[in-house]
Amino acid sequence: MNFSKKSLVEFSLFLVAVIWALNFSVVKYSLAEIDPLSFNGLRFIFAAAIIWIVVFYRNESFRIPKQDWLPLLGMGLLGNLIYQGLFIVGIDYTYAANAAVMLGTIPIWVALISHFFNLERMNIFKTFGVIAAFAGITFIVSGGKNPFSFGSETFLGDIIIIGAAIVWGGYTILSKSFLSRYTPIQFSAIMATIGAIVLFLIGLPSMIQLEWTQISVAAYGGVVYSGLLSIGVAYLIWNYGLQTVGAVHTATYQNLVPVMGLVFGVILLNEQLTLLQYCGSALVITGIVLARWKRKKAQKIAAAELKGK
Repeated sequence: MNFSKKSLVEFSLFLVAVIWALNFSVVKYSLAEIDPLSFNGLRFIFAAAIIWIVVFYRNESFRIPKQDWLPLLGMGLLGNLIYQGLFIVGIDYTYAANAAVMLGTIPIWVALISHFFNLERMNIFKTFGVIAAFAGITFIVSGGKNPFSFGSETFLGDIIIIGAAIVWGGYTILSKSFLSRYTPIQFSAIMATIGAIVLFLIGLPSMIQLEWTQISVAAYGGVVYSGLLSIGVAYLIWNYGLQTVGAVHTATYQNLVPVMGLVFGVILLNEQLTLLQYCGSALVITGIVLARWKRKKAQKIAAAELKGK
């Protein structure tokens, strides 16, 4: 890969990290005017549309064997109906900054689930990462301005977002078997289509009651941004990064998301976190980095395997 192409890939992956980090604040802002069900249904239309445009542009047409229909439908419901439902409701009940850090724990849950099912054993870095992340989560959930209680301002939203992170961790692991039979773009198209159909139908009753003329241009822009960029374009760039510079290198950019998401939430939405919550966020981010840390020998083996594919 020449220098200019590699630089373009690096810049594109950094751009994805920015898009995902900003998405927390964008969604939080739009949800002040658009209900969660309508928002989810609308943004997935844009996501599915852009991914299918790329499928046809790259001539990646494909057929789905009958034996894959139900498993793919189950994956689509897990990754879109359950995960997206938890994400959109959770962020509506907590700070965008909290959600960014909590959702950043996905690598932690992937490591735990993989260890539990003997798919990949945890090393010392991942173990300390899990401990740090859980300590950080405890500080964030219990460190709000109000006394800790199940009825506190952000407790419910924080718990729901953690549930979303766990679901996406499981979805990530289950996706690996399908990516051996479908290209990343094809798999993304299938998942986005299932998400668009299911979430649109679920959100339709809410959309009918929506006062469209009362919604601001900025809120509509949030729908387009979240669907077109945060789901559609970002997923395509991310998959391209996996193919060109490898999984290990690409994954490092995910570490930027919770950091920038926290910053955007505080600056753009003027969210006020306590000192304990800032300390918790720092612990979670440290845990995420440690959970992704691989020994040099393991990195060389992974790079050799990816190069040989």
